[in-house]
Amino acid sequence: MTKVIINADDFGLSRGVNYGIIDAHLKGLVTSATMMMNAKATKHAISLAKDTPSLKVGVHLVLTWGRPLLEDVPSLIDEAGNFKKQIFVYGNPVSISLDDLEREWTAQIEKCFDADLTPSHLDSHHHVHGIKEFYPVIKKLSEKYGLPVRNAGTHFTDIQTLTDVFLDDFYGDGVTDSYFENLHEQVEGGKSIEIMTHPAYLDETLMKESSYNMQRLKETRILMDAKSIKQKI
Repeated sequence: MTKVIINADDFGLSRGVNYGIIDAHLKGLVTSATMMMNAKATKHAISLAKDTPSLKVGVHLVLTWGRPLLEDVPSLIDEAGNFKKQIFVYGNPVSISLDDLEREWTAQIEKCFDADLTPSHLDSHHHVHGIKEFYPVIKKLSEKYGLPVRNAGTHFTDIQTLTDVFLDDFYGDGVTDSYFENLHEQVEGGKSIEIMTHPAYLDETLMKESSYNMQRLKETRILMDAKSIKQKI
């Protein structure tokens, strides 16, 4: 049987996100989640993770949202002390100091360990770990902690990836009721698969912090409705 990992991103973003992820795991298809260590509801997510040992929890490395954990990472922040926006990071990745990046991402991973959680894997908010200029950092951290990372492209050649194939199409217009029923049509037999999801319930924090909000409710419903096909994927 093909190995399928259904990961919920943004664990910790808000309490509504956290509860949506837990329900989509306990009552649905989600098998793992990745936690933002710099978010308002991170402490709440840590508590829920400890109460739900069947849910594997990794670290959702952050570079483009909120504020860093460290204070001495000048190349990562704007004038207000927030992480630079996604458009600036992708548009000018060489402006990011790899030393700053490694130290900040190390702090985020260590915060997970300090909470007495052992991360299952690493990925990132807005897929920034897949930026080619940052490859030396994510490879070093993967090897340092012995953690696989989300497969972020063809340049991930000598790094331990979580799966052979990563699918990000259960998102936006791709969130359909038949998605998981038709999953077998997308991937060659025998290859392991990770599917990115964003289950959540709406709350003020989510509405304020993410433009991708209402769609998360639909994801949550589908992930729970599809539990009946869990043994088929």
